[in-house]
Amino acid sequence: MKTVTIALVGAGFAAHLHGRGYKKVHEINLRLKTVVDVDVEKAREIAKTYGFEEATDDFNDVLKDEDIDVIDIVTPPHLHLNLALEALKAGKHVICEKPLTGYFGEEGDEKPIGRKVSKKKMFETVLKEIEEAKAIIQESNKKFMYAENYIYSPNVLKAAEIIRSKKSKLLFMKGEESIKGSTSPVAGMWEKTGGGALIRMGCHPVSGVLWLKQVEAQARNEEISIRSIVADTGNIASSLTEYEKRYQTSNPIDVEDFANVTITFSDGTKAVVMSSDHVLGGVKNYIEIYANDGAMMCNITPTDNMQTYFLDQKGLENVYFSEMMDEKTGWSNLFIAEDILRGYTYELQDFMECVAYDREPLSGIELAYETTKVIYTAYLSASEGRKVTFENETVRL
Repeated sequence: MKTVTIALVGAGFAAHLHGRGYKKVHEINLRLKTVVDVDVEKAREIAKTYGFEEATDDFNDVLKDEDIDVIDIVTPPHLHLNLALEALKAGKHVICEKPLTGYFGEEGDEKPIGRKVSKKKMFETVLKEIEEAKAIIQESNKKFMYAENYIYSPNVLKAAEIIRSKKSKLLFMKGEESIKGSTSPVAGMWEKTGGGALIRMGCHPVSGVLWLKQVEAQARNEEISIRSIVADTGNIASSLTEYEKRYQTSNPIDVEDFANVTITFSDGTKAVVMSSDHVLGGVKNYIEIYANDGAMMCNITPTDNMQTYFLDQKGLENVYFSEMMDEKTGWSNLFIAEDILRGYTYELQDFMECVAYDREPLSGIELAYETTKVIYTAYLSASEGRKVTFENETVRL
């Protein structure tokens, strides 16, 4: 069997998720070769932790390395698309973390761009960019694999199996990812993240509901597209005093910390996606599916397969319970087999099989493209206070 050789670009939070995921890939020969980061010491730490052979601070090193088959991009969002296109041009398969891209500012923009640049300009710029990128990726003979872990969550995959078998009509879906804020120091800056809670977290359930709707369309031999989007966004933190913010970690400078998006599909059915940076109690991930012949609750996190109750935290300082859960006293729902339940394990297994066996991933450029288009249409809708309608896969402004 051919060995798949990997370079990991970025040594932040997502590097750990992918590093652990590669350890669980089976029946594929992997060679973890290079970690790239501008902070080469962080790159060396990731390399040592997950068994990569070397570290570098120069992206060109992996572009020129003929041994490397796959470049896995887990950098901050503003670098995703350019690095992905460079990697494809260098003849490498690409794994790209979410989101695919966003609006990160142009020369002459007044700052902060999240407040000063119109969402219409952002929408038009991003739409043009993703149209061009999609054409380049589709013309490439290399794989583009979009790291959307939601659709690789076991319960979402099971829901897809049921939909294919029953050929159910999905009448309404509801999805959410919310948390108490980000640990990233740049999460509140539009020029670094391309938006706030919606693009940083809401992108997951958006991709989830879009993917499940296409599973339905394929099962029923139908064509289903997006008819319209209406959205509301806001900055809840602005209503709090400094004392009232004491349990919150978000610091929105020019991004939204709450978003609610309603998607209407061409068959008249709907999906609602919500995301917020002000939900205490740990990260919340789910998709609810209400069909003509049943309902499916895909509760990704928190799970209830292990619950604990403690009166103090002595001895638990270095024991991981769940993401964004500082307190371990009282009742807690622990994240067990988190890499599997949140989809990271099956995601990387799928991607490695795609490279080894020359097949297409469940999550590729189409899903990345549609998710980006929905998110920036939602930003346009929220900024102008109106529904945005799609006609023949274009947007009526």
